[in-house]
Formats: sequence, C-alpha cells, structure tokens
Amino acid sequence: MQKEQEQKETMEQIGEFGQIEMDHSRQQHNIFLLSIIGEVEGHECLASNAKTTKYEHVLPKLAEVEDDASVDGMLVLLNTVGGDVESGLAIAEMIASLSKPTVSLVLGGSHSIGVPLAVAADYSYIVPTGTMVIHPVRLSGVVIGAQQTYDYFKQMQERIAGFIESHCMIRAERIEEMMMNTSMLTKDLGTILVGHQAVAEGIINEVGGISDAVSRLHFMINEEKN
Repeated sequence: MQKEQEQKETMEQIGEFGQIEMDHSRQQHNIFLLSIIGEVEGHECLASNAKTTKYEHVLPKLAEVEDDASVDGMLVLLNTVGGDVESGLAIAEMIASLSKPTVSLVLGGSHSIGVPLAVAADYSYIVPTGTMVIHPVRLSGVVIGAQQTYDYFKQMQERIAGFIESHCMIRAERIEEMMMNTSMLTKDLGTILVGHQAVAEGIINEVGGISDAVSRLHFMINEEKN
C-alpha cells in the first residue's frame, strides 16, 4: 500500500512539475531529475494546450535541492523551444550556481533560451539528432520604435551571449555571428546546430545519451566526495 502511494505521488510530481528524485535504492547516489520541456513560461500564463516549464515551480525546487543534504547531484533533461528570456536566464543562473554536480542532456532540441539552460550545467551532452537554434532576441506585441528599444534588445543579447561564453568554450563574438546568420533560416535570422555541430562549436561538451549522462554524473559525484 505504501509503495503504491509513493508511486502515485511520483507520477503526480512528474505530471505537475516534470521533477523527480530518482530511486537510489540500487544506486549509491541520490540524483534529482529536472525536466525542461516545451516552452519556458514567463510572467504571463501560456495557453492551456501548450507544454510549458513554469519558472515559479523550478526556482523554489532548485533552492530546495541546494539545501537538501540527501541530494548528491542533478540531471537536467531538455527538450525545449525556448521561451521567456528573463525566466530562462533565472533558471540557468540557479543551475549554474548549485554547489552540487550537474549534468544536462539535450533531447530533441534546446532552442533559443534553451542554449543557456543547457550550458549552465557542469557538463553537457546532446544526442546525435538533437538540435540547438541560436537566434536574435524576439519580442511579441507592441514595441516603441525608438533607439532605446534597440539598445535594450542589444543589451539582452549581450547578457545571453555573455552567459553562454562563461559556461562553455565558445566566444561571445561567434554566438552573435550565428545569431545574425541570414543564410540558414528562410523567414528568420539564426543558426541551427545538430548534435556534433554543437560540440564542434564548443557549446556542448559531448555527444551522448542518457547512459552517458547518468554515468558522468555518478563519476562527478564520486570525485566531489573524494
């Protein structure tokens, strides 16, 4: 009965938050799993039929993970189209500032603000068919056509490029160059990187799958403890 209740609570946690503490009864380490799926939701709620990752759920949980002595490390699974820049950067900064080992794995895609989220971990993987899209900052709705608006966009792009540069092996100038690429996307600016290309550019550490990511995380936890 207790096991059934635990399984029910686990499924509710996955369904509601995309988060779970992996069963470590057969492992030596307790790993927290964070899923960043769909669109990163900002201060406004998206449509009910959209898959979203809500930052107001993720930020408190990351603070709890940092303060929980029973959690040894964190695995981040990403399949996201991007989303709200401020909220995405907030989650990325939280991941990057955790004192515990973290590994990220890009599945399907980690586009736009998903790029800082992927590189925020201590070590990153991407599956061979995974994609990363790097493009300029977009803003929906009415904007004021003034120089200050363009200056704000530029500042925001510099923040994103600076964060990515500080957490992987690519230079900010190269990121901005890929953002402004006009030869790849038919109706937009930007660059699509697939699997090995993301590694070759120095954004992602290695091409691999879930077994590689989990093995690396256990290795990093052992190194941390020793």
